[in-house]
Amino acid sequence: MNLLAFDTSTDTLSIAVQHGDGVWQHQGPGGAQASATLIPAVRALMEQAGLSFDTLDVIAFGRGPGSFTGLRTACAVAQGLAFGARGGQGVPVLPVDTLLAVAEEARHQHGCTQVVAVLDARMDEVYHTRCRYVPGLQAASGQWEAEADFGLGKPESVLVPAGWTVAGNAQAPYGERLAAGARHVAALPTATALLRLAPALIAAGAAVPASDALPRYIRDKVAQTTAERAALRAAQAVATPPSPA
Repeated sequence: MNLLAFDTSTDTLSIAVQHGDGVWQHQGPGGAQASATLIPAVRALMEQAGLSFDTLDVIAFGRGPGSFTGLRTACAVAQGLAFGARGGQGVPVLPVDTLLAVAEEARHQHGCTQVVAVLDARMDEVYHTRCRYVPGLQAASGQWEAEADFGLGKPESVLVPAGWTVAGNAQAPYGERLAAGARHVAALPTATALLRLAPALIAAGAAVPASDALPRYIRDKVAQTTAERAALRAAQAVATPPSPA
């Protein structure tokens, strides 16, 4: 299949193109820059792969949870490119859960098959879910089973079963507050993880019309109020012991 995949849900922009058996990938700064750099980077990578929008089969994107701005950017770009592909006839889009992509990247990079996937949600919270990899008869035919409801809460609220691995980008900002006794690995929802997840998801009917390129929001507010920020700073000051004189 000819696939385009991208994720802008974190501070890292990730793009990948699959043309037949070949895969081309790009990684760069995400965040606020993604809205300006995503489309030019997609076009450049498609050109490198010798692929045109008229020969695409599916456009996969990370639908969240993650950065509000990043998710809106991904949905808008996926929808626009999908509507315009194949000379205006359009192609389906494949919305992929970012926590599932984190679990897949942890499996690919570290061999993890029982993963508590976490992403920094800012505002002193993390997104999290448990994912278990079920291998198929062939190495490439396995698939992930994840909890239907993703969690959002303080780092201390994340429960990790014995023998499971915590994967994501939340250990650095939260340290020992996040599952101190568990194994941790760094993993992001990369575009190449989306490509690896795509076959099973497409077979399961997860590809949808471009009009359904929608984000998955877990939090219903974007930022803290001034009072909430002040309360958080006060709580952190109490929790942090003073430096020795």
